[in-house]
Amino acid sequence: MSKNLLQVRLYILTSCFVFSGSIAFAQTYRELITQAENFYQSKDYKQSTEFYQKAFKIEAKDNLHLYNGACAAALIGDKKNAFAWLNLAFENGWFYVNHLKNDPDLKVLHEDKKWNQLVSKMQKKVDAIEANYNKPLQKELLRIYDEDQVIRRKYIEAGNKLGYKNRAVDSLAKIMIYQDSINLVEIVKILDEYGWVGKDKVGEQASQTFFLVIQHADLKTQQKYLPIMREAVKKGNAQKSSLAYLEDRVALKEGKKQIYGSQISTNPETNEHYVSPLEDPDHVDQRRAEMNLGLLKEYVKNWGINWNVEEYKKQLAEFEKWEKRDN
Repeated sequence: MSKNLLQVRLYILTSCFVFSGSIAFAQTYRELITQAENFYQSKDYKQSTEFYQKAFKIEAKDNLHLYNGACAAALIGDKKNAFAWLNLAFENGWFYVNHLKNDPDLKVLHEDKKWNQLVSKMQKKVDAIEANYNKPLQKELLRIYDEDQVIRRKYIEAGNKLGYKNRAVDSLAKIMIYQDSINLVEIVKILDEYGWVGKDKVGEQASQTFFLVIQHADLKTQQKYLPIMREAVKKGNAQKSSLAYLEDRVALKEGKKQIYGSQISTNPETNEHYVSPLEDPDHVDQRRAEMNLGLLKEYVKNWGINWNVEEYKKQLAEFEKWEKRDN
């Protein structure tokens, strides 16, 4: 599998952690969340729910983690925790009511009277928030968002099941790349007409579509819209964490080192993952914190990487050789 196909997996709807609290506190919470997410991916929903529960005893403010925890709980029939965490997610800003209604993980909750109450409450909030939205543009962006995410979910599920060198998975990768090219044409047209539209005009999920599509584009396109995204972040129209991913991708494609450690590559000799060449590894967590990203050692566990900054610095020259060879 090429490095580019690996990197296409790096940003799915729920990938970035929000940094908060002291380092020791953050490590404990994120370790539990990482374990919960790993158990979820392996379909051990009981263990996943247990680790989410432990994490939420420390902190229960991240609406995405709360929503994911509710999904895990629902999949084992734990309606009590599922509803409790969904309501907490809502209280902390989870307003994706259409996603909620169509999420198959939550199907077991639909017959409970609490379900309609929750959906109704969320819909009223959404209607109030979206009263002044550009509805046609929001609808268009959400359609592109779904097209971007659906094919990626299929690709990752097939890759995890069959292996990423499998022919069927490779075919899905080609379909995904083709879909990306179509999405890019549509997004560039919107960007050139409206600019980087923020959540105040189309909602957070629809606004996130700009980043999702641009991050998969060619270098020339990314270089064109990177300054625009920087300005959007300053105005609150784009997420800092998303900008960090794009900054890293562009830097590596330009033959430079990444800044935030968001990009992962593959050792051509062992097929093991490693953090792509990184500028000033000693202070990466300070930079990640500024972009609302969690600790690097927790992030890289998703690829089975044990982050050791001193060992990394010893290997960095070799990593740079591999990158140059791949490019």
